[in-house]
Amino acid sequence: MNTIWSTLIQKAEALYYTRMLRFSDIFKEKYISAFAVGERKSILEIGCGPGALSQALSRWYPSADITGTDIDDYFIDYASKNAPHIKFMTADATKLPFEEGNFDVTISNTVSEHIEPSMFFGEQYRVLKKNGICLVLSARRGINIISPCIAEQTKFECEIYTATEKYYKETDRKYNICAYPMSESELPAVMEKYGFKNVSTEYLTINLTPDNPTYDKETAYAIINAHRQSELDSVDCLSEIAPQIVSESDIKELKRIKNSKYDKRLELYDAGIKQWDTSVSITMIVRGEKY
Repeated sequence: MNTIWSTLIQKAEALYYTRMLRFSDIFKEKYISAFAVGERKSILEIGCGPGALSQALSRWYPSADITGTDIDDYFIDYASKNAPHIKFMTADATKLPFEEGNFDVTISNTVSEHIEPSMFFGEQYRVLKKNGICLVLSARRGINIISPCIAEQTKFECEIYTATEKYYKETDRKYNICAYPMSESELPAVMEKYGFKNVSTEYLTINLTPDNPTYDKETAYAIINAHRQSELDSVDCLSEIAPQIVSESDIKELKRIKNSKYDKRLELYDAGIKQWDTSVSITMIVRGEKY
């Protein structure tokens, strides 16, 4: 089994929770307008992770047949259990197990950065039908403001992160994490280079601010707790990438500190003491057609 990504890079729970927020139905109309796929019936998500985007696509295009693929077996297992009505399968994005001209739409979210472009775009071109649509979503610059009760680090945290910083970087290098980054001008140009026509770009701003009055308490809690889960998962990864540096007791203490901070953030929210911490992401959507 291949579980490298879900074990060493991003664990399923945090990735799922954060993507559920970014692909919330709150933003449905923005995405549908940018995707412009109309009534096309078959959609393939490449690098689906734990399945949040595939689930959103299933809600937004109820008459479409959705297939989600990922190279990580644990992600596929997680996605399948959460959404058994969607077909999920383990597959390498550079060697998709589908015949030529099999899908109306291919879509990926923050995948292009990790795969050699000729293989990434070449396989999608191959499996798309004539007049099929390729959608590439890429996370761009954003705004991240952390609540002071979370941002302030204890001496213990500083010592651990100073000692382990290089191990995070070594893991990224070893597994080609973001090995093929492309600028906002390069990404559409590369899509054209590998055969797609009528290439266009769109940028969506996704504002996740728990103190924003447009969000109810449930959504505000979900935003705060998604960040919590991301930090806890990052701590858990240390047992795999730096076991010689971090002990089980260190990990337990780090998680206790993280949970204490996020519990405090929820207390502040419940008390109406606004922090205006925020995560505003800009998602670039590159759309091309196979003629």
